[in-house]
Amino acid sequence: MLVEDEGAMRRLLAALEDAREVAVDSEADSFYRYRERVCLVQMTVGERDWLVDPLAPIDLAGLGRVFADRGCVKVFHDGEYDVLILGRDHGLRFRNLFDTRIAAAALGESAPGLGSVVQARFGVQLDKSQQRSNWSRRPLTPEQVRYAQLDTHYLIPLMHAMRAELTERGRVPIVEGECRRLEGMTAPAHAFDPDDFVRLKGARTLNPRQAQLLRELFILRDELASRRDVPPFKVLGNGMLVEIARHLPRSSRALEEIEGLSSKVVRRLGDELLDAARRARERGPLERMPRVPARDGTGDLDDAAYELHERLKAWRKGRGQAEGLDSSLVLNRRTLLHLAAARPGDRRALAATNGILAWQIEAFGDEILALIARFDEDLAAGRIEPTSRGRGRGRWGSRGEEGRDKD
Repeated sequence: MLVEDEGAMRRLLAALEDAREVAVDSEADSFYRYRERVCLVQMTVGERDWLVDPLAPIDLAGLGRVFADRGCVKVFHDGEYDVLILGRDHGLRFRNLFDTRIAAAALGESAPGLGSVVQARFGVQLDKSQQRSNWSRRPLTPEQVRYAQLDTHYLIPLMHAMRAELTERGRVPIVEGECRRLEGMTAPAHAFDPDDFVRLKGARTLNPRQAQLLRELFILRDELASRRDVPPFKVLGNGMLVEIARHLPRSSRALEEIEGLSSKVVRRLGDELLDAARRARERGPLERMPRVPARDGTGDLDDAAYELHERLKAWRKGRGQAEGLDSSLVLNRRTLLHLAAARPGDRRALAATNGILAWQIEAFGDEILALIARFDEDLAAGRIEPTSRGRGRGRWGSRGEEGRDKD
């Protein structure tokens, strides 16, 4: 059932009135827009699959009551992105969520993707050819409709099968803990940071003049992408940005000599690329590479806490392998950071650590406390070497060639 008007939405809400289980998924147009938006919400209620079109003149607010109802289970597969984008775009919040991908990982399945799980459980091969389809285009094609329908069609029976196995193996608390974490997540505010150019592969191999140009090109690309409402990679790829910066071009001829940069792109963007190169020359060589927060969150840890974090991470990996679990289900990334910063010394302090769950304390509490105690002993005895943690990477050493401006 395609929901494109208020009449169809009323029929969906009526079907949801007494539902105790609802499968949910969403599709966005992240490969086609600068800032993606929700283009489709798929739901399975009982024996019927519904495709809700949020681009049509309908109000999704009525779904909020169902999604927030603790008496109704919302079944997702790998639902983090869906929860974030539906919350950001439509203010929808979820309670009593069950994620079948988390359940598959908790059961030790090596291929927890929906296609693999559905084929293994039900002998059905899902068509994933529409995965990068343009979901903002209307009307939807029959192939898109079929693809979207099947993304939720099997989730409820899948949940029932997995719940029985999770109960048998004592792993229900693992899934419940991760699902409660998902329910509390909200999408971070988007903000473009010009210094993020240092994250591009190859950026740190550039000399100061090349790095200054890369920064200007990175800013230019974002401005062009925003103006055209396309993803930045559709303006220029990361590798091409670095390659242009490496050549320090001063003319159209120099741009045309850059391998991989087509004459079409030079005709379309050449003047703006050369303007960026001129601005970079006027600003002069970049004095030092900017520091950006570590993606794993360790940037705020002091050296001692960072060393403890690395020991905890190594322990987590080994424990996950021993338990047949993805290591993130032993302790998630945020909990690792909180443990490293707090360094709890007993069970009471461990229980007070932000993010740690009761089942984790029961299963791993003694090991975690013993690891921290050994770390404290090593620290007190001076057996821990100071770590550079990449310090000095922001300074210019001998690794970048001086480079010459190209004509």
